[in-house]
Amino acid sequence: MEQTETLKRDLHPSYIELSKAALKNNLDFLRRKAGKGVTISSVIKGNAYGHGIDTFLPMAEECGISHFSVFSADEAVKALQASQNPDTHVMIMGMIADEAVEWAIGRDISFYVFEFGRMEKAIEAAKKTKKRAKLHILVETGMHRTGFERKELDRVIAYLKENREYLKVEGICTHFAGAESVANYVRIQNQKQRFAEAVKRFKSEIGPIPRIHAASSAALLAYPDTIYNMVRIGIAQYGFWPSREVYMLLKRKDRREGRDPLVRLMCWKSSVMSLKEVEEGEFIGYGNFHLTNRRERIATVPVGYKHGYPRNLTNTGFVLIRGERAKVSGLVNMNMITVDVTDIPNVQKGDEVVIIGKQGSQEISLASFGELANNLNYEVLTRLPVDLPRMIV
Repeated sequence: MEQTETLKRDLHPSYIELSKAALKNNLDFLRRKAGKGVTISSVIKGNAYGHGIDTFLPMAEECGISHFSVFSADEAVKALQASQNPDTHVMIMGMIADEAVEWAIGRDISFYVFEFGRMEKAIEAAKKTKKRAKLHILVETGMHRTGFERKELDRVIAYLKENREYLKVEGICTHFAGAESVANYVRIQNQKQRFAEAVKRFKSEIGPIPRIHAASSAALLAYPDTIYNMVRIGIAQYGFWPSREVYMLLKRKDRREGRDPLVRLMCWKSSVMSLKEVEEGEFIGYGNFHLTNRRERIATVPVGYKHGYPRNLTNTGFVLIRGERAKVSGLVNMNMITVDVTDIPNVQKGDEVVIIGKQGSQEISLASFGELANNLNYEVLTRLPVDLPRMIV
């Protein structure tokens, strides 16, 4: 670990380690599922699902990724700043203000278009920058959120033809409404058909389209016929399944996978800040949430809800210390939790504390952490503070 990273770790009450070997493993697995010739676009919205754009993106580049998808223009700025590869391309899938379109075109950033106003702004900006805007036409197939309706496609195609000098169709895309759940099967089938029709129509009217993409992590694994020539991979690259259903489906399809083919990148760690012996019949911390029923040894860990440790894990959460599970005893504070280490021998100030991840043979999985907190994996990850140090191991 470099000296600057060690200093960052030492200056903060907790930090996140990211495993490069785990990322490589996950990308190798996902590439096998996608097939040859298919581009993987790494989705790094939500601060790379809590893994940190600044740290994650260069690591992904080293693992062969050169296409990244963000939600908004501010995330695109962070991606460009983090990139170390001149061939890396950034695509904005959601919010870009009209005033930022010229900036995006000038930096060769492509972006979704799902309304005519954005195409008009793209033409204005293209004239100013003297560069064609790289557009991904988002087609509404049944998500009913953003995207051009089927009845609008004739006008879209005509508009693109009329303005070829300023607009380049870099891609055509859609998004499935819940590919991670079998409950949405019929809805997904309908979306697949509508998108296939739209793709055929655009190809015949516009010509070859460099990027055709519909599949997220869930669709890639559950609906291989949605792959086309690019897939947008978010949660799976970080080592998490889109849902338990997708994991079980894959296990049934491919019995060769004797182990979980995805490996979690993240390990969230802190350390024991102090230790205190508390007599029987005393309350720990604020209020009356935990009353000792014996003489207890209490360790204070400098992590609280300010750092993303949910307050509703009061008296229910666990951390790992010296390879053993230690229960949160008392109220989760803004900056601290107290844990019972009475039955863990030789705990010392400075001992490593694992909040999410492995220590020895034990693990606090994100799924178990999220279930205790009544949160989805996605929520837990994206709520981790931006200023937590992230470092590659």
